Amino acid sequence: MSDLPIVVIGAGAAGPIAAIFAAEGRRRVILLERTKDGGRKILISGGGRCNVLPSAMQPSQYVTDSSPNTLKKMVLSWPLDEQRRFFEHTLDIPLALEEESGKLFPVSNKARDVRDALLDFAQQHAVDIRFEQTVSDVIPPADSHNWRVILTDGNAIEAHAVVVATGGLSVPTTGSDGTGLRIVERLGHTIHEVYAALTPLTALPPVHALLAGISLDVRLEAPLAKGKFTTGGGFLFTHRGYSGPSVLDVSHLAVRSRMHGTPQPIFVQWTDLDTTAWDSLLRDTKTGTVASLVRRHLPARLADTLVEESKVSAERMMAELRRDERAQLVESLAHYSLPWTGDEGYKKAEVTGGGVSLAEVDPRTL
Repeated sequence: MSDLPIVVIGAGAAGPIAAIFAAEGRRRVILLERTKDGGRKILISGGGRCNVLPSAMQPSQYVTDSSPNTLKKMVLSWPLDEQRRFFEHTLDIPLALEEESGKLFPVSNKARDVRDALLDFAQQHAVDIRFEQTVSDVIPPADSHNWRVILTDGNAIEAHAVVVATGGLSVPTTGSDGTGLRIVERLGHTIHEVYAALTPLTALPPVHALLAGISLDVRLEAPLAKGKFTTGGGFLFTHRGYSGPSVLDVSHLAVRSRMHGTPQPIFVQWTDLDTTAWDSLLRDTKTGTVASLVRRHLPARLADTLVEESKVSAERMMAELRRDERAQLVESLAHYSLPWTGDEGYKKAEVTGGGVSLAEVDPRTL
């Protein structure tokens, strides 16, 4: 066996873990990173706290243009309980569950602890980490039967194998510029159309800018060719549009539909009450005004805005509410069409959709 190393390109989240497991073999491992410190997406994840893992995981939660069965095999190839043991026992990072989000964060609530633990553990296991090293190309084996990793400074590294863990295009300020995608495409991989995912949505004009800062739990729904996509959780009004976990969950549908020229409608149910429940409540309540009733279920500014957009007088007495007014209110409160027009793109996207076809990746080993 030659003594050529395994070269891992990218010291984000995936790269150090790939390097750690590669180092369990008999070969040397070199981890190349273009920035001066690595792990920059780790540092900004979870608002600087780092949501390390979900507390529960279902393959159906994930989206792919490839085979859903292949995706399922990949997601389940490293069981969640084993992942948690890796972080808590191998890396010595105790995790705690955040009940409202269902996510596991480091007890310290410091993303830097996670980044540092990964890189420190890699170095302790003889991984040669080289910062400020930018890769321009990867040359596959030819007569020499070796891989060659070409650096922008003109140097090259002979390698037994190469792991491309460069990520996508999201948050380009962290160093993501699509180099890895371009390299693997040149090597012959099929690349599905890439797009910003888990990104906030915008509205132009920003019709709800005055509601910026209001947050609440909602249910979102988007029609699909077959059935519908539903999600729920936190929703946040911003000065430019809409954010929060529920909006990020549905954003991949919005972004892709806009790319293809058919913007996707997204409907909001603002409370636990669906159309039937709101219709019954509005029908059965005989005292007070429309505004006073809606304010009991929603933040005041949002309640007033929805009533106004329904073109129903806020001071209309419930006992005097007409059938058509009740229908307009029900639509606004339980099946509201979100007036989004765009998205924040890669600059705020948490992930990149698309990329290498999963059909060209071994689902057990990647």
